[in-house]
Amino acid sequence: MIKFVRNVGVWFAPARIRAEGSTPDYRFSLANERTFLAWLRTALALIGGGFAVDQFLPDLRWGWRVGLALALLAAGVLCSLRAVNHWMRCERAMRRGEDLPASRFPALLSIVVAVVALAMVVVVLLGWAG
Repeated sequence: MIKFVRNVGVWFAPARIRAEGSTPDYRFSLANERTFLAWLRTALALIGGGFAVDQFLPDLRWGWRVGLALALLAAGVLCSLRAVNHWMRCERAMRRGEDLPASRFPALLSIVVAVVALAMVVVVLLGWAG
């Protein structure tokens, strides 16, 4: 967590990343950027799903609706923050000639999405009315 907080300053100072090591092959930097953008699309989809649950399921019990919506919104926020942090860590590793950083975040995000999906299955099977 401390590393994450320290890295936030680097997000807004790309010159600091460029100053490290040597410039990698542009194809790798562009692939890293495409991965970053894919994570942002995932974050936007999660945020949109959270709003959809809240707005389009008014008959769903308030606790279920808010819980599911907040879970999706929180996952979207975490995904967007993780995207930029992972992009920066990968760019730095490529410039330094180090191994790319491993992450548990995809597994965590998958579990959160699976739990929300299972909750929605339960809601559909048991009915929507409050």
